Amino acid sequence: MKVAVVGATGMVGEVMLKVLAERNFPLTELLLVASERSVGKKLMFQGKEHTLIGLQTALEAKPDIAVFSAGGDTSIEWAPKFASAGITVIDNSSAWRMDPSKKLIVPEINAQELTKEDKIIASPNCSTIQMVLALSPLHKKYKMKRVVVSTYQSVSGTGVKAVQQLENEIAGVQGEMAYPYPIGKNALPHCDVFLENGYTKEEMKLAQEPLKIFNDQSFSVTATAVRIPTSGGHSESVNVEFENDFDLSEVRKMLSETKGIVVQDNPDTNTYPMPIYAHDKDDVFVGRIRRDETQANTLNMWIVADNLRKGAATNVIQIAEYLVENSLV
Repeated sequence: MKVAVVGATGMVGEVMLKVLAERNFPLTELLLVASERSVGKKLMFQGKEHTLIGLQTALEAKPDIAVFSAGGDTSIEWAPKFASAGITVIDNSSAWRMDPSKKLIVPEINAQELTKEDKIIASPNCSTIQMVLALSPLHKKYKMKRVVVSTYQSVSGTGVKAVQQLENEIAGVQGEMAYPYPIGKNALPHCDVFLENGYTKEEMKLAQEPLKIFNDQSFSVTATAVRIPTSGGHSESVNVEFENDFDLSEVRKMLSETKGIVVQDNPDTNTYPMPIYAHDKDDVFVGRIRRDETQANTLNMWIVADNLRKGAATNVIQIAEYLVENSLV
């Protein structure tokens, strides 16, 4: 299995390499692909030195799978070229997510939709992934009507420049700004760019992607996305109204039995999910599970995950694993 990692030197690319090694992905050859300015540099993977190559060289090498995490523009230009050459692309950017001809995949929910014909596969937004993983078993059982989500997103979701801004502010150093304001000791209700409707692009991803993943237009999602001064891990306050009533103990049991979910929910012992403890883990953590006492059939939850792992790199590698296990590449 020959695999190309496009964007190998980026934050998500580095985590992809870590996840490939940890999960013993069946690699026979690894191609590390980076921008032209990084071509020729060396990177270590599992004790072996690899030389970074460009996209054209990677395309000519004909990998079986190419995992892309190099931004939307790169994906739009190069993913079709790889696909035309018979290479299966799994893309972590937003470029193809809402394209009706491309599948938007969270393996635990809808990997069974994949076929050999799917040559460009989209991985959802990091905040979407952790939310839909927790909502999936509940939607099947109680049928969602409306979801209200507020996110508390770490600076690593913006990238290296934002992490550096936070570190500079903590150290009292003047440096380049990734955000229009300081992020330390602050909260910015501004993730991604603002759109004409007053929402940000991130908020609209949260509103639109779950409907596509569940292949269901019968519920709606409204979102407010906030950037907070944590270096890793996204948190979400999620309020879900269902068609049917639920039992809280049954909700906890269903979530506990869902692959990829860890329930941390005991107010007596101050047990609840926090980004500091989700760091470097692939699970999605759910807690503060309680009934909304102001409205019938409505549930509140707090959902936390490492945005670079399950929110990005791990989800992509899990898609690749599914393709290999089911002989789809």
